[in-house]
Amino acid sequence: MIAAQPIRVLVVDDHTLFRRGLISLLAGDARFQVVAEAGDANEAHQRAAQTQPDVILLDNHMPGVNGVDALAGFKASSPQARVLMLTVSEDERDLAAALRGGARGYLLKTMDSEMLASAIQRTMAGESVVSPEMTSKLVNAFQTGQGTATPSPPAVDTDPIHSLSPREREILALIAKGASNKELARELNIAEATVKIHVQHILRKLNLTSRVQAAVYLAGRQG
Repeated sequence: MIAAQPIRVLVVDDHTLFRRGLISLLAGDARFQVVAEAGDANEAHQRAAQTQPDVILLDNHMPGVNGVDALAGFKASSPQARVLMLTVSEDERDLAAALRGGARGYLLKTMDSEMLASAIQRTMAGESVVSPEMTSKLVNAFQTGQGTATPSPPAVDTDPIHSLSPREREILALIAKGASNKELARELNIAEATVKIHVQHILRKLNLTSRVQAAVYLAGRQG
């Protein structure tokens, strides 16, 4: 059996101690390979173009060009790379701006190492990943009308939620609370592979592209 190739990661953070600590953490995990590091956006764009990473872990608040504003540059330098914001900012506006700018996830630096590893892997599997604390903020911003930059529910002539099965509606409600596929499987006592299939069906039926949009869609209905 051919071993899975490690996920190639570019780490971008202006705090040297945090950046080196994160690199050391990932280097000790065979699932990942750190291919480059950078301390600011300009250097990050150069490293991305040179190494073509799979995933970019990107801090937001950096000197010069911040992480959100750097997102467009990664689309040009490394278009296949999936960008995960890794930040201390719990500001709803930063979250909305990052997702609008093309980030595939928004993670807080307070998360533990295994949660980070899982988030990177889920991103490579095509999921959008947001720290549970921030999912709640995103839903709250949409409900209160403050998150003007938040992805909106799809405009449709009839309400597509009626096409969901009772199980799919149950899963949608748990997604809105920030549950991962593994947590969903444990909560509902079903296989994780079954959860993935349900999530795919939900997104297709609601004409959405990510779990984050699904959470926002449900918040819009409940608001």
